[in-house]
Amino acid sequence: MQHLHMCLLCLIALAILSYFVHQRPSLATETKGKVVGYNAVQTGKPPLYIVVVCCGQRVQETLVMIKSAILFNYDEEYLKFVIFTEDGKGDEFREKLTDWREIKPFTFDFEILPLKFPSGNEVEWRNLFKPCAAQRLFLPSLLTHVDSLLYVDTDILFLSPISDIWRFFKKFNETQMSALTPEHENENIGWYNRFARHPFYGRLGVNSGVMLMNLTRMREMKWEQHIVSIHKEYKLRIIWGDQDIINILFYYHPDKLYIMPCEYNYRPDHCMYMSICNMTHAGVKVIHGNRGYFHSDRQPLFKSIYEAMENYQLGSNANTDFLMPLHAALSIPSVNNSSCGKVSNEVLKVANAVISKRYREV
Repeated sequence: MQHLHMCLLCLIALAILSYFVHQRPSLATETKGKVVGYNAVQTGKPPLYIVVVCCGQRVQETLVMIKSAILFNYDEEYLKFVIFTEDGKGDEFREKLTDWREIKPFTFDFEILPLKFPSGNEVEWRNLFKPCAAQRLFLPSLLTHVDSLLYVDTDILFLSPISDIWRFFKKFNETQMSALTPEHENENIGWYNRFARHPFYGRLGVNSGVMLMNLTRMREMKWEQHIVSIHKEYKLRIIWGDQDIINILFYYHPDKLYIMPCEYNYRPDHCMYMSICNMTHAGVKVIHGNRGYFHSDRQPLFKSIYEAMENYQLGSNANTDFLMPLHAALSIPSVNNSSCGKVSNEVLKVANAVISKRYREV
């Protein structure tokens, strides 16, 4: 009799445990046939997807980029970071992003995915230009549940809310499926118009470091079939890998591209010889330290902004812990007297306004 009583108590305990396990909400919830993050269910907002591809020694740079997006998310959109990376790097991302998610709950989530290139030609695609940079060419088939996203290189920093650049999707006409910025603003220093041995978009080509992508429209026009065909025909004539392929595609399909102004992909080329990006009124929204300028003293404005963002502790006061140290660094003569340092006030116009407004409201 005592043995029967113990068995009954065990069954009751198992039933209670099973109830709590199955009733506990998971990090992914099924909604209308699509898996969405648990944070998205909590906020009631659709996710804004930001996709990045990280290989080699780029983990820290990628994390600083993600931090900048979270810092300037003053519109409190729900951000979903999708990180494609190689084996062995997932744990580094997971540890830091999990910590940040506790500091900024219900504002962002993340997903870490393995690299995947077309079978039969994987090695060639993986090593096109920089290791794994060509991964973004295949996002339409890899993220079939996603309608639209913002792709960025790892060496990008946001100086404005994501919602700002996201508004360009609403400006697309019925044929446009992507948005990019010009590669250059001046024909005298343009690369494509002087050196390219293949077709390219417009007069000066486009830079692919910041790219809005409507994946639904890309799938409809069979984007990846065009990409593979272009690579097969031009692979011996391209220098900049995936960017050249994108330029060739939009040379043949110019009606499918929307051009954003240069302040959404501000690079050293815009200021190292002369100031050629007219951002006096708008300020810089997204800054791009391509060719290693975030880690070089060649134009120290870029390194100063990167280091200020890297040193900033997420969740602390952005005015005293990010903006003020940055302004102090920019006042150093070697920075202030450099070609790009001379336009630092214009570069930081949006960042100053956004952060100052935030703390005035508080």
